[in-house]
Amino acid sequence: MKNDKMKNQYRVNEQIRVREVRIVGEDGSTVVPTREALDMARDQGVDLVEISPNANPPVCRLIDYSKFLYQQKKRQKEMKAKQVKVEVKEIRFGPQTDEHDYQFKLKHAKEFLEEGNKVRAYVFFRGRSILFKEQGEVLLLRFANDLEECGKVEGMPSLEGKKMFLYLAPKKAGVAKKSQQARDREASEAEAKENAKQQSAAEKPSNGGLFANAKISADALKKLTENEDE
Repeated sequence: MKNDKMKNQYRVNEQIRVREVRIVGEDGSTVVPTREALDMARDQGVDLVEISPNANPPVCRLIDYSKFLYQQKKRQKEMKAKQVKVEVKEIRFGPQTDEHDYQFKLKHAKEFLEEGNKVRAYVFFRGRSILFKEQGEVLLLRFANDLEECGKVEGMPSLEGKKMFLYLAPKKAGVAKKSQQARDREASEAEAKENAKQQSAAEKPSNGGLFANAKISADALKKLTENEDE
């Protein structure tokens, strides 16, 4: 079926009814009457295949038609293989997901986004748990915020039946930014390091203190020596 569809895309031999055509090949191109082009194809034991009908005059090749179709099919496969395939990965939550499970799924979602895939996160409400839909919305919004560095939200959480969905798309390389949570954590770590540094400096004796202690010890030793001489 696919081959039939591809065959119908091109006119070949007697189907080409224009006055003249441009023949292209390894040696360049030349414009000749269509009848002459058909004679050339017949002499070479190949076909006259129209590859660009909208050109003026239309562009044709002298080639075996079956070989031409094979080349076109192979080229399409190569182009398709080069295309990046974006998949949609699902992450499922309950309205009362615990912290351990949340962090586990957050890690997987980050990996999916970094691989270039989209993420569809949803909270499934079973039975009376639909009463906690606000809790589910808060969870999804937290999820989006924690993935801010590598994903962008494609829409606010929306309830569809018993599921509340949130869609995330991967960010392009070089445009990811740190989440507020990451910035706060780095600020806290920097502040803790500075406090530790100041405390260490305060506890370390200064040179004056060392000299003072040395002077006191020397005076004490001198006094003790004088007492012994007496």
